[in-house]
Amino acid sequence: MRKHFGKLIFILIALLATGCVFVLGWEPEYAYVPPADKVLRPAQANGFQNTGVMYYDLWGQTFTVQDKAIDHTGRLSAQNGAVEVNGRLLQLGRTTLYQETFGNEVFLTDIMGIVDGPLTIANIAKAIFQLKGEGTTNLQVELAYDVTVGGRSFKKGEKVDTGIDVPKGAYAPLGLPIKWSEGKLKVGVSCMACHATVDHETKMVIEGAPNSDLNAGLFLALATNSTAFFTHTDVANLKAYMSGLDRVVPTSDGKTSPLPDPAALEKAVDENLVKWPRGNIDSTIDLTSNPCQIPDSFTKGNHPYGWSGFSAAGPFHGLSAFSNNVHAQNSDSLAQVEASQALFGLDKEVYLGTLLQNAADPKYRYDPKSGLKPTEFFAKVDPTPGVPGVNEMIKPPSFPKLTAVAPDGLVIGSPGYKVGEQLNAMAAYQNTITPPKHKEKVDSKRTVLGENVFKRASCITCHAGEAFTNNRVLTSKQIGTEPSRGMALKKTQNLFGPPSLYTPDTPVPIPPDAKVLPIPTAHLDPEQLKIAFAHGNSPGGYKVKGLIGLRWTAPYLHDGGVAVGPNLSQLGVPGTLAKGISPDPANSLRALIDKDLRQKVIAANKSAKELADVHIAGSGHEFWVDSSTGFTKEEQDALIQYLLSLGSRNQ
Repeated sequence: MRKHFGKLIFILIALLATGCVFVLGWEPEYAYVPPADKVLRPAQANGFQNTGVMYYDLWGQTFTVQDKAIDHTGRLSAQNGAVEVNGRLLQLGRTTLYQETFGNEVFLTDIMGIVDGPLTIANIAKAIFQLKGEGTTNLQVELAYDVTVGGRSFKKGEKVDTGIDVPKGAYAPLGLPIKWSEGKLKVGVSCMACHATVDHETKMVIEGAPNSDLNAGLFLALATNSTAFFTHTDVANLKAYMSGLDRVVPTSDGKTSPLPDPAALEKAVDENLVKWPRGNIDSTIDLTSNPCQIPDSFTKGNHPYGWSGFSAAGPFHGLSAFSNNVHAQNSDSLAQVEASQALFGLDKEVYLGTLLQNAADPKYRYDPKSGLKPTEFFAKVDPTPGVPGVNEMIKPPSFPKLTAVAPDGLVIGSPGYKVGEQLNAMAAYQNTITPPKHKEKVDSKRTVLGENVFKRASCITCHAGEAFTNNRVLTSKQIGTEPSRGMALKKTQNLFGPPSLYTPDTPVPIPPDAKVLPIPTAHLDPEQLKIAFAHGNSPGGYKVKGLIGLRWTAPYLHDGGVAVGPNLSQLGVPGTLAKGISPDPANSLRALIDKDLRQKVIAANKSAKELADVHIAGSGHEFWVDSSTGFTKEEQDALIQYLLSLGSRNQ
């Protein structure tokens, strides 16, 4: 009976969505968490049965139980920032990654309206049931009505590629928890919508591998209030959409300002969102559309985190701060209300009014004719009073400043947990994830040759150590890649301050006598932080990515532009993802290191104007291992096999 429980719950919730069932006061919720036998995992166990202490993390340094025993200074205590890692914390991390939305279903469903448009929950459920338990890497969903977004017209009943993954035997998608609340179905997003995927052959779950065909741009564009995500697009000048004075709000300085025309702004945002390639998401709020490839979660030793290495401070070498970024910013645009003037040049009333004037649920829809300021209106309906936005968050002691440990200004945390507990749990669990073992037999002699080529070609200069990275950040000029993303965090310098948090044993909500803990950054290179955040005169840059799990992370580079299909004629994003073709890891790696093939890939990307509009080229990282640098085809092949084996060799 237990194995069918998830299916039954999902069916009941789907019936609720269609109005077939109504139970007064009943608020079921469900998120799929795959059992161990549904996950492609390496041979070693993750140690969840061990309830004792495994180790302590202190700002990224690892200490053993013996270290704690001989520590007479109290350094390895929660009062000083130490995080105790045990089986319970790892289990919490895993379930949090799959289940926890931190309340973002309010923003995504009630405000943004991701299932109020032609992509409905009823049709998503229908598509899942039609799989008959077989699973898919790309759930195709019928649209509920005709729609045109971004110049693309879709017909009612037409099936669109969502890239949503459904494991074999499951009747719910990965990473999309559903909840019946306030008389309606709400859909949220958890981490595993992006940071886990389904194996094409077995339809089992691969934890840590990016969902490389998630069609996030289209998914968001089909929402009824995509405008709520406008800071992630290239709609930088709201004044261009302020065509009249019939929608005016009082501003913070006692003056008034018009709001943009909701229909015109919605159209502009949609036009930009549909240009995002599958597997790419814009995770920055710099008013520039520069989506990045979804990163993997093979994180151990791969610090600093984020495309630019901006997450370097705090527990687990900054991994907790990186996990915070998704829910403190990307799944709740309202969280940046207090920072809107510094980041966007927008008065907070104009910013909030713009996000809410076309909210999907009338409860959250702001009417400029109400006579209320948008902040006054929102205070009446705010589900999380005391913090900006609607997600479950806390204000760190540094608020409203942005910091190296809280680049979004806020820290995610659910009531009943400790400060940072869920974030630290996710970080600890991610550091246990390793790629699945090879399915095919590997030629050991060829792999040895590949390793030799790796060294002779000087790849090891940057890609060394446990995770095959030197843990450095390079400037955009040094690496030669498209520079837009490297500049994305520059405006955070307008509101930046020293990092601090409450001690990790502090309960949420925060008590008035909570101890404040300054976060140490003296061990971090200030020049590296400057590059990571593009502060001062820095052009910004990109971290040296680790190479673990390359078999599962194609296409390559931060923009995901180095893509080649199973056939070498399937070049770039236009020849692969845009046609629903998965990039081939070996061929895409060849394009990364072969000068002639790369030029063909770049040319293919340049042929698509929409890619230029969102800063995707597949250029840079010009370190060739081909005939131009004296290497044979055999040596190139051996290097590719070696790279694809990293972290997942069949021992």
